[in-house]
Amino acid sequence: MPGFADLDVKFASTDVAPFLRLKVRIKREIVTMGQPDLDPARQAGVYVAAQDWNALIADPTTLVIDTRNDYEGDVGAFEGAVQPNTRSFRDFPDWFRGEGRALLQQSGARRVAMYCTGGIRCEKATAFLKAEGVDQVHHLEGGILRYLETVAKDDSLWRGECFVFDERVAVGHGLAQGRHTLCRGCRMPVSPAGRASANYVEGVCCDRCHDTRDQDQRQGYAERQRQVEIARSRGATHLGAPGPQADQAQANSRRP
Repeated sequence: MPGFADLDVKFASTDVAPFLRLKVRIKREIVTMGQPDLDPARQAGVYVAAQDWNALIADPTTLVIDTRNDYEGDVGAFEGAVQPNTRSFRDFPDWFRGEGRALLQQSGARRVAMYCTGGIRCEKATAFLKAEGVDQVHHLEGGILRYLETVAKDDSLWRGECFVFDERVAVGHGLAQGRHTLCRGCRMPVSPAGRASANYVEGVCCDRCHDTRDQDQRQGYAERQRQVEIARSRGATHLGAPGPQADQAQANSRRP
């Protein structure tokens, strides 16, 4: 298609529908940073291919910064990476102007290497650092997903899993689905250890949200989970998709 020749396309496969429904929206930004004067298409840092990433971040003169949010870093991160622990990407500029810049100066690093899930946030973050006067800024081309797809597990500096914003929840090397699940109460990832907690109730709450939901909310979540289990027992695998019984009923309605 015209204008899409240079588009960086990523492919991934899964045995189940990774999204509950399809939504198409026109948005001014894919992931907003709250910095309208940035132009990542022209100001982004140096792209580093996945196969060259290990050498860059293993260099002691490189400061590695994760541009994702706190819950994503909890699921997995590159070895030795700084975790800003932001709750939103909008918080990143304030973090860098305060703690991040001081950390860069104290470390004596000659360059910064940044990464995110698919490469969009770190394009904006590197453009932001350059606007703040940091010259040597690099970022992982294609993001963590490209790295996990390209670099062999035995050679990898990635630790844990990578949170993804769909029903797979998290993936590992080779983009294989990981062991995290999603809390339906707060939409946060839950590890196997988290599911063993007394505060975890499938479809209702986890350690993160157990104490922040009232009884009415929990009852509503529990009813939603009950409906999900009923749909699953009927063979409905996707929200809005007819199951085997609906298919048969539709077929019967067409018979003369």
